[in-house]
Amino acid sequence: MAVPSSVAVQPRPSILSRLAESRNSLGFGFMLPAAALLLVFLTYPLGLGIWLSFTDTRIGRPGIFVGIENYQYLWSDGVFWLSVFNTVLYTVSASILKFALGLWLALILNQNLPFKSFFRAVVLLPWVVPTVLSAIAFWWIYDSQFSILSWALQQMGLIDHRINFLGDPTNARASVIAANVWRGIPFVAITLLAGLQTIPQSLYEAATLDGASRWQLFRYVTLPLLTPIIAITMTFSVLFTFTDFQLIYVLTRGGPVNATHLMATLSFQRGISGGQLGEGAAIAVAMIPFLLAAILFSYFGLQRRRWQQGGGD
Repeated sequence: MAVPSSVAVQPRPSILSRLAESRNSLGFGFMLPAAALLLVFLTYPLGLGIWLSFTDTRIGRPGIFVGIENYQYLWSDGVFWLSVFNTVLYTVSASILKFALGLWLALILNQNLPFKSFFRAVVLLPWVVPTVLSAIAFWWIYDSQFSILSWALQQMGLIDHRINFLGDPTNARASVIAANVWRGIPFVAITLLAGLQTIPQSLYEAATLDGASRWQLFRYVTLPLLTPIIAITMTFSVLFTFTDFQLIYVLTRGGPVNATHLMATLSFQRGISGGQLGEGAAIAVAMIPFLLAAILFSYFGLQRRRWQQGGGD
């Protein structure tokens, strides 16, 4: 007569053990401290700024809720709209120049050049130097009396009098854009260079065997594979440029006659220097739609990346 064998019953794993073995739960656990820091140091100030924009709060005096009065005032404020124009002009011009020059520099540094590592380190110097020190250096370069740039142009016979870089509205706009481009090119160049390093050389070899020219290699191999990196890089570049404050504040403080006032510097002037915290917060909140547009640009760049990898839209 057969004796039934006993079957060992495996204990059901606990909820904690199952969570520990789940990759999603592990990833969530690693992200939780960073999410907490963002919640405290980003979400709270953003919410406070939005609330202040609907009040008439001043420094040293608590305000009351006034609805959209601050925004109605800004809608009819010519200086505010001038700062919007300056910000868009500053961001678009500087971003285009940084992309063009940064891509050109990245393509050069991607070649087999002698002392390649040294040149890559030198390219990073403008980005490593603190913004205030860079601004002070440019302030001396643009000085109306002792500008070395004006002196050099005079010695070459290109001009017959010194250029008033920061005293003329048009010259001041061009000067601050040039300073921002000089500082921002390293970030774009090094990031795009990292993207170029990920493109397989076998693709270039296959295209060369098919008779592709240098322009065709760039147009049909380099640019499509580099597009996701370009999208992310330029998104950060646009965000950094749009919210630029230190460079403008040290060089011109928004002058002459508000010709270089950006939305960030005008928000500081009205909110901190002028004491109108509600109005300054409203100007800062008005920057959010532009920043969201840059984030959406990055999102569509990432969608392009998924398409290249065979994923669905």
